[in-house]
Amino acid sequence: MALHRGADRATERGYAVNPFYGEADPVGGMAAEPPRDALPEEPMAPHAAYQFVHDELMLDGNSRLNLATFVTTWMEPQADVLMAECRDKNMIDKDEYPRTAELEKRCVRMLADLWHAPDPAAAVGCSTTGSSEACMLAGLAFKRRWSLANAGRYPSADARPNLVMGANVQVCWDKFCAFWEVEARQVPMEGERFHLDPEAAAALCDENTIGVVAVLGSTFDGSYEPVAGLCAALDALQERTGLDIPVHVDGASGAMIAPFLDPGLVWDFRLPRVASVNTSGHKYGLVYPGVGWALWRDASALPEELVFRVNYLGGDMPTFALNFSRPGAQVAAQYYTFLRLGREGYRAVQQNARDVACRLSGRIEELGDFRLLTRGDELPMFAFTTTDSVTRYDVFDVSRRLRERGWLVPAYSFPPNREDLSVLRIVCRNGFSHDLADLFLADLRSLLPELRGQPGPLDRPEALATAFHH
Repeated sequence: MALHRGADRATERGYAVNPFYGEADPVGGMAAEPPRDALPEEPMAPHAAYQFVHDELMLDGNSRLNLATFVTTWMEPQADVLMAECRDKNMIDKDEYPRTAELEKRCVRMLADLWHAPDPAAAVGCSTTGSSEACMLAGLAFKRRWSLANAGRYPSADARPNLVMGANVQVCWDKFCAFWEVEARQVPMEGERFHLDPEAAAALCDENTIGVVAVLGSTFDGSYEPVAGLCAALDALQERTGLDIPVHVDGASGAMIAPFLDPGLVWDFRLPRVASVNTSGHKYGLVYPGVGWALWRDASALPEELVFRVNYLGGDMPTFALNFSRPGAQVAAQYYTFLRLGREGYRAVQQNARDVACRLSGRIEELGDFRLLTRGDELPMFAFTTTDSVTRYDVFDVSRRLRERGWLVPAYSFPPNREDLSVLRIVCRNGFSHDLADLFLADLRSLLPELRGQPGPLDRPEALATAFHH
């Protein structure tokens, strides 16, 4: 006797097939262009859809030749495979993917140790989608700590919170102030000082200051801001006034450079006034785009009310990131890179990037047409402008002409009080070798005769005449 009765053949429907399981009509969509701004009425063969998208993306710039971005453009094949294996794991579902959650915790502890937290095991931190989100979290912690300490007078008309920073900060800090109703107090650039001045920053502080932001590696010129000097100025301010103002270090790039190349530089949790630090795993953390890190020296620096405990998919989960669902691939890749390189490997990679930057900047200076603002001896990047004797072309002309050769080199103007200064910037990342630098230099040298022969600088494109922020 059969254990299972067969289905009634008259009512059996068979299996529903997802359109992706099989190809659509092989010639479908081949005679007519699919719509660009509305969903097509019919499906398309997967190879045809791929070709449509692939062909459009060919018109993008070559990311390896993009000397504008700090973002990682090359990883090892093993990292590519690992990320592909983890791209379907939702980072927020820590109950379902406990090992991915554990890798995130390990990365936080590794960074806490790297940045000299008093007790790395007690440091609080999380992964984010990048430094912009991490900066938002740090700013929110500042504001909430300040509002709790000033509960007797906030909110009120005379208690508007403010945040002090240099005019060179990344645009995410302007966004933070706009989104969360905080007054942005910026120290302007002066002369050849292109970042925050400690005494000027302290002078802007008052009882409504929630914190001061120091940038370890300015995107404008690659220089480190004097974090220790800033903390000393705020220590002196506290002695005079009683104001105890914390510091956040925006180490989007420099927090993954200084520990390996400048170990004697004191900028991190060794300074008691530093409450939090962020970095971009996808910059000099050497991971593809999509991961950043925010750390606080201990639990007291992150108000408990900003930590949400969510019962999600079967688990009780604390979360304080702004985003919720996102893939675990970048966190897995960060842990892979930490294991793969270790301290000595990171030192070798970052040292090579700095060597390329310093050598290339020196050879550009030797051309005679350009003046260096920085040489790449802090962040592996440098900024330069034309000398006073160059009158027939400007930095925007150079940027345009280099783009014709495939090189993406931004030209941009500085913020107040140096709007008169326009520069070019070259970022040297892992994968930009001495050989590629020589090829770039050869292309730049070959363009100079034509640029020198122009009657004068061409019109400056409005889109280029703005500060370059990433």
